[in-house]
Amino acid sequence: MRHRRAGALTRAALVGALALAAAPSAAQEANDAVSDGEDVTATVVLPPTDEAIDPATIPMPVLAFTPDPKWEKDFDKYYYFNRADTSFAEALADLRECDGLSRGLASPFGNSDVPYPYNSTAPGLIGGALANVMIAAIVGSAQLRAMRRVNMRRCMFHKGYDRFGLPKDMWQTFNFEEGFGGLPEEARQAFLKQQARVASGPRPATAALGR
Repeated sequence: MRHRRAGALTRAALVGALALAAAPSAAQEANDAVSDGEDVTATVVLPPTDEAIDPATIPMPVLAFTPDPKWEKDFDKYYYFNRADTSFAEALADLRECDGLSRGLASPFGNSDVPYPYNSTAPGLIGGALANVMIAAIVGSAQLRAMRRVNMRRCMFHKGYDRFGLPKDMWQTFNFEEGFGGLPEEARQAFLKQQARVASGPRPATAALGR
């Protein structure tokens, strides 16, 4: 039993060592790409503030639904904004500002040690590193989504918008969730434009949820 466990730990150490060995190579390849003149950048280019958009060209999402308690319990996650006497341009500017403030949220999870007696061994250290990556990917991503929801609600509430709930499948047609995977800027802006169309549209028939 002890030999099998040692063998498994050795294999884990080897996998981790290979991953660590590949990191400098990947970094060097990235540097070579830059030196060869390839355009490698992570800069986000935001649309101009005076961008002219015809709201009629933006699809209006379907918002009508029959209330059901099974959906209402999730309205803290799935909702949209609306403010009376607001133009499309104003709503889009507000949504972009609040979205911008909600970007770049760091994961609240730090490193964690594996249980004794392996936490001071090479396999233990590598296992702990792999566990931290998995925790960040699973739990940290959920925290990013939750933090973005809270920030958007606070920011838009401060600007005078009311919040209205939607069933998840309807919400997903014109919204996105933040996470480690990111979202292409073009797709992000398309969603924000649809949200602005809704936010500047007719007053919803359902009750406002509050902050």
